[in-house]
Amino acid sequence: MTEHPDPGLALLQRRLAEFAAARNWQPYHTPKNLVAALSVEASELVEIFQWLTPEESARVMDDPGTAHRVTDEVADVLAYLLQLCEVLGVDPLAALAAKIDRNERRFPLPGAEDQQSEH
Repeated sequence: MTEHPDPGLALLQRRLAEFAAARNWQPYHTPKNLVAALSVEASELVEIFQWLTPEESARVMDDPGTAHRVTDEVADVLAYLLQLCEVLGVDPLAALAAKIDRNERRFPLPGAEDQQSEH
């Protein structure tokens, strides 16, 4: 298992792995199957928001029933993403930090180039 600076994330990954192992689901938890399941769960999250106006979507958590559906789908998406990371040996927090670093270089703040050229 990939070690994370956030022990909560590592604990959740371990719980997911133990849950799957206790049910002998590991043979089914291939990268292909996990990516497919992740896509399905993300689509179920999209479905909740599909026909809402931007204003309605901003208030989606105000309705307890809808809020419960949203949190369940978020949990499903995260669970499959963490399981995929576990199988592939990807540290999700390190991957995200590296992506943010690349995006900060790729999309500098407006005027940041002008400030650098002045120094």
